[in-house]
Amino acid sequence: MSAVPLTNWEMIRTPPDAAASPVDLGSDLVAIPTQAPRTVASALLAHGAFHAADPGALDRHDFWYRTTIHGKGPHRLVCDGLATIAEIFLDGHLVASSKSMFVPVEVMLDLQSRHDLDICFRALGPQLDAPGRRAKWRQRMVTPQTLRLWRTTFLGRMPGWCPPVHAVGPFRAIELRPLPERFQIEAFKTQYEDGRGRIVIALDAPGIAQAQLSCDGREIALHRDGARFTGALDLPDIAPWWPHTHGEPRLHDVSLTVDGQRSQLGRTGFRTIEIDRDADGTGFSFRVNGVPVFCRGACWTSPDVISLAGAREDYEPLLVRARDAHMNMIRVGGTMLYETNAFHELCDELGILVWQDFMLANFDYPATDPDWCALLRDEANAFLSRTRMSPSLVALCGGSEVWQQAAMMGVAPGAWSSGVIDELLATAVAENRPDAVYVPNTPSGGALPFEPRHGITHYYGVSAYMRPLRDARDAQVRFAAECLGFAHLPEGPVELEPERGAVVQPCWGERVPGDVGAIWYFEEVRNYYLHALYGIDADRMRQENPTRYLDLSRATTVEIVEEVFSAWRRHGSPTRGGLVWFLKDVTPGAGWGVLDHSGEPKPVWHGLRRAFRPVQVLLSDEGLNGLDVHLVNDGAKMREVELTLTCLRDGSLPVMRATRRMELAPHSTSCIPATGLWGAFFDTAYAYRFGPPSHDVTCAGLVDATTGEILSEAFHFPLGRGAAQSDLGLEAELFRDEHGWALRVSTRAFAQSVHVSDTGYQPLDHWRHLAPGSPRVIRFVPRATGNGPPQGKVSAVNGLVDIVYGVDG
Repeated sequence: MSAVPLTNWEMIRTPPDAAASPVDLGSDLVAIPTQAPRTVASALLAHGAFHAADPGALDRHDFWYRTTIHGKGPHRLVCDGLATIAEIFLDGHLVASSKSMFVPVEVMLDLQSRHDLDICFRALGPQLDAPGRRAKWRQRMVTPQTLRLWRTTFLGRMPGWCPPVHAVGPFRAIELRPLPERFQIEAFKTQYEDGRGRIVIALDAPGIAQAQLSCDGREIALHRDGARFTGALDLPDIAPWWPHTHGEPRLHDVSLTVDGQRSQLGRTGFRTIEIDRDADGTGFSFRVNGVPVFCRGACWTSPDVISLAGAREDYEPLLVRARDAHMNMIRVGGTMLYETNAFHELCDELGILVWQDFMLANFDYPATDPDWCALLRDEANAFLSRTRMSPSLVALCGGSEVWQQAAMMGVAPGAWSSGVIDELLATAVAENRPDAVYVPNTPSGGALPFEPRHGITHYYGVSAYMRPLRDARDAQVRFAAECLGFAHLPEGPVELEPERGAVVQPCWGERVPGDVGAIWYFEEVRNYYLHALYGIDADRMRQENPTRYLDLSRATTVEIVEEVFSAWRRHGSPTRGGLVWFLKDVTPGAGWGVLDHSGEPKPVWHGLRRAFRPVQVLLSDEGLNGLDVHLVNDGAKMREVELTLTCLRDGSLPVMRATRRMELAPHSTSCIPATGLWGAFFDTAYAYRFGPPSHDVTCAGLVDATTGEILSEAFHFPLGRGAAQSDLGLEAELFRDEHGWALRVSTRAFAQSVHVSDTGYQPLDHWRHLAPGSPRVIRFVPRATGNGPPQGKVSAVNGLVDIVYGVDG
């Protein structure tokens, strides 16, 4: 018999400790039909009794989940996630309890027929009111301070950017499994070296006579010792797993045959992971299968902070968006929660590396409390054991900004970390996932843990700290596990004041995230860079021309991410990775996410998609050394390409042009001085300034020499971008082919940040620069089924005239 998911429940709310057991619940209490997995917040929302803007203190009540189960004989009740203080009753008798939302609860039951099952989620709020041991430091991001004593998520408790929706209830699956189970896997480990894979397995299978392990068409009989079976299956010449930017993420089916009955265990991959500290010993980078990988991607947020949803259909649209933007790493931070196996299986399939923090952040944790440490140990072992087949899980981290918080509060280095916690987590990783790397904390690596030029940093120099764009290079960032937090505007219209037409400050401002206690405000941060890029007074433009203000605000963060990652990915850069903060917004508005709260791309997503391309041309201003052209090929195959470099005067007249055909070796970077392409001196970067400037933009293009496919473009503005607008001669032709609707866009003069506005269709590539003589095709996907032909307009931030397209255009 297979496991039975327990999905149908009733939910009852009571004051804290109003009922010690189910028998104390009054018959007059209102019960709401609900399901599991489903949090209290999502259950109330489904019945119109919850509002995210004013959710109320859910942790100030007890919530009872009640159902009826049927069975006969021994069974195992498995609860994968109960938030947070939970008591389980069978027929009114307490059979188990839990004080961690991160540790699965398993209960052995002897069933006779029909039974009442109750789970009470006790109010956490009153427990948080009780004082605990004095901490060595206090932090401001999470409230209250006593949350450090409990193993629960910070979601809903970070007032700077997360809605105050407390995690309460059965947020993960609950199943009833009949016993005896045929076998249980005690250990599963993969190894890979010199093209040879290996699976090492151990299982407990009482009453079983023989067992065979199979993978990739190869099989081995396991050795039996009583009820225990062990073995190692060698797999020479097995195809390895790669991040999708560097190769194919090959997965292989693994099965177990027990007394002639085959069971699929899942899919796994084979790869090696190493940390490279560079020649000076202070760097940080990942090597996958011996190849250096520039890791680029984003920090993860839960698909839904109300329901804490964890099904494949919740994750897939977001992770596909990440893959399509050429992201090859996702970091699940210590302020979030552990995602389900579906998340990791998708990352395996899509070729996305996973950096997983253990759920620790900012606090001085009670490392001397043996009960708390035991819960943390169980939490780590539970997560690592259920993800042991996942090749995408490559880094486990002991927490986020714990060391940084201590250092910034003046705590002596010896007290930043707890040896007990570090040893506990390092041991859990070594025992369960020896194929992954363990990082004690992020950031870490220098005399101060947050120094960008040593180890791992959280880089907000270009961002919250409002450093000039050049700082991204000058800071000598080695690896940014967080970076570039901006209030990224979504697509579409913004609420305006009815009378003046200006952007509404109160409503707009409430949706802009921030750090509690910090002097910066992330809309002001974006405005600072808008002025730096375009020389415009953002506050004045916001009032006088709000539409242009919004367009330039969108263009600003697009330009910043492209410029920063260009500096980081250039040949010779010390930077080996950068993960933007966040992938997706948790609420509507101008949040940190590069996807909006519904998962749709913001303009900045398109910029990252270009910045993260596996085959790339980049330009860097080296001052008196001129302009350098950098070429990147992350892929596993040699690429034959044609490079073109053009300087334009007044955005339209070519004054210099050079073309070179060349080969890009696999997994390589290279650099060519622009002078080497010209064959003579030309002040490409306008550094020597012998007379007036000869050009205002330099365009680099890289195309596939065989197919003519445009692989990458890069641009340099020796005089700055400027804010002047003119008639650029933009043209747009709407057409339809076997791939669907598309626009062919061209221009007579250089057009900045060309973008498409269409309510019925999503453009697949826009907010991009367009050079004259280089028309581009922008394809569409419908936002909903049954849409007619696209209708909208094409604009450029330096253009005076918008181009209307469509049947009425």
